[in-house]
Amino acid sequence: MKKVIIIGGGAAGFFTAINAKEMNPDLEVTILEKGKEVLQKVKISGGGRCNITHASFDPNELIKFYPRGEKELLGPFHQFMTTDTFEWFEKNGIPLKIEKDNRVFPESNTSQTIVDCFLEKTNKLNIPVLKNHRVISIKKQGDLWCVNTKSQQFVCDALVMAVGSSNKVWELSKSLGHTIVSPVPSLFTFTIKDPRIKDLSGISVPNAIVKLIDTKLEASGPLLITHWGMSGPAILKLSAFGARILAEKNYEYGVEVNWLSRPTHQIVTLLLNLKKEQAKKQLIIRSPFEEIPKRLWEQFVISSEITSKSNWADLSHLQIENLANQLTKSKFKAKGKSTFKEEFVTAGGIDLKEINFKRFESKKQTNLFFVGEVLNIDAVTGGFNFQNAWTGGWVCAMALAKD
Repeated sequence: MKKVIIIGGGAAGFFTAINAKEMNPDLEVTILEKGKEVLQKVKISGGGRCNITHASFDPNELIKFYPRGEKELLGPFHQFMTTDTFEWFEKNGIPLKIEKDNRVFPESNTSQTIVDCFLEKTNKLNIPVLKNHRVISIKKQGDLWCVNTKSQQFVCDALVMAVGSSNKVWELSKSLGHTIVSPVPSLFTFTIKDPRIKDLSGISVPNAIVKLIDTKLEASGPLLITHWGMSGPAILKLSAFGARILAEKNYEYGVEVNWLSRPTHQIVTLLLNLKKEQAKKQLIIRSPFEEIPKRLWEQFVISSEITSKSNWADLSHLQIENLANQLTKSKFKAKGKSTFKEEFVTAGGIDLKEINFKRFESKKQTNLFFVGEVLNIDAVTGGFNFQNAWTGGWVCAMALAKD
């Protein structure tokens, strides 16, 4: 009987184990988890609701959400895609729903549904889940793998690394000949102290364009002002795609925000028209742009060197240009970062050039597999990192079941 050891009691590990066993009941599969609990990241994901995947159904579009892994995931997504994720969970008694922002959650609205499903299936399939089994060494003995934990030794035919961002497992992988791309934070919010956004925590705009100054990087989407700076999908996407650059800058960087996602010259024209149409009205009283909340508009007016009592007719052309620039080219100095909620994602891990993505198998060692965030693959927020886990787990399971 072929023995498989899976290191990691998270989403990727469980999904790989369950599918490998269902595809080939003769496999002897065991999951090793270093901690006292399993599936903890699943449990806290999506505010405790588990953002299972994203409603993007074209592999060519889906890969665009992965700053690292875009090219490598195209083939695997043709084998197991978001539609397959829907089908798998619904077949296992967990109907899914698509929310307005295209994030996908279980209809139950609780991640415990997913945790219970995985635990029930491993129990039904007689897959041992051994907790408090931190792996301390891995050695190849002929065609077999020898895995040592603090309390036990395991011998297996195939070994699957399915942990998240684990320095220990990366060290072990390095000892087996693999290259590790050094990890840096990938999903974080921007720490910004600026009088224009001070005391505006909770205010948001629906679609801003955010750029990293002195780079070609930009992202668009909702932007949220927080008590420490800026967050929201636009910021998080930019943090993911700019992860390496921002680390090199030691998290001191310039940010430019177009709050209206419209060109400056267009806004200048609109403001000049308002000067004519609302000549006798005080401009600070009401934001003329529905996207810009009143309190934020007030800050832009003040920052444009316009007095609070000024009427539209009082504005000089220079003041109008200043105001247009505040709305479309606001520049901020950022220093530092903050973790996004409880989710901590890193850019880094096993070098993707060393993996055969038709099987998620090492090119350095036969019968050594890697799935999930242990690889140098990460995505923006919205369910994409879980989709990587499901896809990698499925493809890996097929390889294990067929060998």
